[in-house]
Amino acid sequence: MNTTELIENPQELWNLIRKDEYLKSTAGVALGYLQTNLVTLPQEYAFDFLLFCQRNPKPCPILEVMEPGEFEPKILAKGADIRTDVPFYRIYENGELKAETKNILDYWQDDLVSFLIGCSFTFETAMLNADIPLRHIEQDTTVPMYITNIETKPAGKFSGPTVVSMRPIHKENLVRAVQVTSRFPGTHGAPIHIGEPSEIGIQDINTPDFGEKSEIKDNEVPVFWACGVTPQAVALNSKPPIMISHSPGYMFVTSTRDESVAVI
Repeated sequence: MNTTELIENPQELWNLIRKDEYLKSTAGVALGYLQTNLVTLPQEYAFDFLLFCQRNPKPCPILEVMEPGEFEPKILAKGADIRTDVPFYRIYENGELKAETKNILDYWQDDLVSFLIGCSFTFETAMLNADIPLRHIEQDTTVPMYITNIETKPAGKFSGPTVVSMRPIHKENLVRAVQVTSRFPGTHGAPIHIGEPSEIGIQDINTPDFGEKSEIKDNEVPVFWACGVTPQAVALNSKPPIMISHSPGYMFVTSTRDESVAVI
């Protein structure tokens, strides 16, 4: 049995992460609960980033913005601590990845503003319920993610390419996959590309920029969704003095049900 199946509620997961007892991808864990990307920036950059997300809702659908210095998500995850409750974090300084760490207590500042951005892991429960297999969950790996040639709409200091996540989908399930994920616009919604990877600038589907490769079998098609790792690619391009994020595939799991962001 996949060990993620044993963790059913977010509070249990938060406690395990705080004790360094859960250090894996969060795909398939606490099924039915909303998962989010994390972006944390100094307050002076917060408005520009908020505007960037507003102009790019497909890769950056905002679910919660926290007050400066605040570390408990009072809307989506009361009792959680975004400084400790993500398995791995990344620290970017001036556009360079400087560190990957299990918590950000040593990096925390009172002027930091945190954004929780929708994650496609959220709609995977609905895909599984619709009998659409997901290879990265079957194989207990991190979903593959790629930097594309699709440019985001710039805002202030922020600009750069869109990142996508890829899931191989059987041809018979393509229409259903689009229908199911379209119900979740707050977590990237429908795919932005289906089929030939080179059309969006991906030269080698077996070499993702983030995550791990997924085998594409006979009668399967690569399907690409906009991805909340986009801000990390933007950070490399825009070079803010510091930006803290989750490590790709290691999300913040909230205590809010994923159906709360679904379109009925």
